[in-house]
Amino acid sequence: MGGNQTSVTEFLLVGFPLSPRMRVLLFGLFSMFYAFTLLGNGVILGLISLDSRLHTPMYFFLSNLATVDIAYACNTVPQILVNLLSPAQPISFAGCLTQTFLFLIFALTESFLLVVMSYDRYVAICLPLRYSTIMRWRVCVTLAVTSWTVGVLMTLVQVVLVLPLPFCGPQKVNHFFCELLAVLKLACADTYFNKVVVVSAGVVVLVGPVSLIVVSYSHILRAVLKIQSAEGRQKAFSTCSSHLGVVGLFYGTAIIMYLVPQRGDPQEQKKYLLLFHSLFNPMLNPMIYSLRNREVNAALRRRLKRKDLRESLADKK
Repeated sequence: MGGNQTSVTEFLLVGFPLSPRMRVLLFGLFSMFYAFTLLGNGVILGLISLDSRLHTPMYFFLSNLATVDIAYACNTVPQILVNLLSPAQPISFAGCLTQTFLFLIFALTESFLLVVMSYDRYVAICLPLRYSTIMRWRVCVTLAVTSWTVGVLMTLVQVVLVLPLPFCGPQKVNHFFCELLAVLKLACADTYFNKVVVVSAGVVVLVGPVSLIVVSYSHILRAVLKIQSAEGRQKAFSTCSSHLGVVGLFYGTAIIMYLVPQRGDPQEQKKYLLLFHSLFNPMLNPMIYSLRNREVNAALRRRLKRKDLRESLADKK
């Protein structure tokens, strides 16, 4: 990228065309959502770490998901907040690519983790007697590491293909962060191959995992319907409801964003959908798991009772 091929060393993130009053209002609102994201996922991680009853494969994968959500939000939300207070803030080319790289890693890794979690639920419900044999800790760690590794490798391919491209201007990225397709529009070279790679990766990450999740839950549904007692069926469904909620939130937004035809200005619509995906998904995931999961609620109550007990003993002393 040297010589006279490029005159752009930094980009300007356009963000959203809003009035100053609306920017201040959204800054406060988004800051609160960001705090809830960090707090909610932090509580999930803390409970899983401290409560030995949650040291199971299901919660091991959930801790990975919470880690991804924290990192996902930390990569994009601070940039959104900065742009709300000071629009069109410059970001260096290296910083822009780093943000793109991290965003894609966390998005792809979450997609693969959701597939792994659906497989865990399939084994737990359809093969309960073999669960401890199949979902050994070595297998769980391998599945989690594989999810992260595939996410990194797929992202690396896409980002490396951007590095040789010349950027001659304009330098305004029509987005609230360095989204890959928005950055590619600024390259003064043929980016057809890059876009083919991005679309292919999107198909692989959406169609492949969704298909595997559908297969897992079709087997789960068949196994649950064979359970005689209503209480048994309800218990089986309750172990899957939280995961299904997160799956619907994650893939539903992504499918609408990339696969459903949109009217009007698709670029602007995708910006708002990606805002929801980046800001609300990481915040809602721990809420879904805490509200719908009895074991997480029970672990939280146990920790609070211990805290109250320690405080009462300290007061007596």
